[in-house]
Amino acid sequence: MPRTAERPAPAASPQADGPAEHTSTESIALRAFALLEQIVNAPGPMSLDELTLALKLPKPTVYRILNLLIDANLLRREGTGKRYSAGPRLTSFAVDLWRSDMLRTQWHRALEEAVAETGESCNLTMLENQQVLYLDRVETPHPLRLHLDVGTRVPLHCTASGKLFLSRMSESEARRVLGPEPYPRFTAKTITTFKPLQAELAKVRKSGVATHDCERFDDSVAIAVPVLGPDGAILAAVAMHAPSSRASIRSCLGFVGALQRAAAIIATTLSPVQTAPAKPAGRAARVPAR
Repeated sequence: MPRTAERPAPAASPQADGPAEHTSTESIALRAFALLEQIVNAPGPMSLDELTLALKLPKPTVYRILNLLIDANLLRREGTGKRYSAGPRLTSFAVDLWRSDMLRTQWHRALEEAVAETGESCNLTMLENQQVLYLDRVETPHPLRLHLDVGTRVPLHCTASGKLFLSRMSESEARRVLGPEPYPRFTAKTITTFKPLQAELAKVRKSGVATHDCERFDDSVAIAVPVLGPDGAILAAVAMHAPSSRASIRSCLGFVGALQRAAAIIATTLSPVQTAPAKPAGRAARVPAR
């Protein structure tokens, strides 16, 4: 009897929701997440070549993922478009995550303890889109105070927290973030050029404490200390504000310890959990023969 020719199996429909499509979608999602991790952990904007090398992926693949993330406002191009940094949607998501109820309760309690000790308003800030963003704040009981709402953004060059963030940058990165000189003037004491600001940042690096002396607001002094991660990187800042008619930079510096204690508590909520390495498996117990 002659053999009947076998018909080839029908090709899978491109619309089918099969394992191959699921794997492909999952792979793209994980690669995109890995790319975002590289950018947010980098000290500055990254180039296509740097990302390609870090991710060990083909350059066309990395370029395609970059464009998808830019279209979604998760990333943005910097300067001439050859370097990439976090976009507004990604930073907004990060702020919402950091301000979740569980974390904010711990932050707020730490700030309340600092206010109880210092007698002045204390706040938690972070660097966001080349500005200082207020994540949380506890006000002083004194009727005379500078009121700043959570979500307020202030410049880097004329604030205590801003100087703290700038002090951790290289000169080229700080200049890039600050933009062209002269910087905006808000009071007679505002530093508007990089050279005198650079001298101020050197003092901050040496002492670990940044100050504000009527540079953003008249009748206002402030100091700020860093919230540090396990690797020593600055995650955020804790600062206290007071009217200069009631306090001075010198008197504020007497409360550095209170701010550092609050910063240490807050750091535990912002640092990744350290997991113990898995122990090597021992020999399996021998089961007696029956």
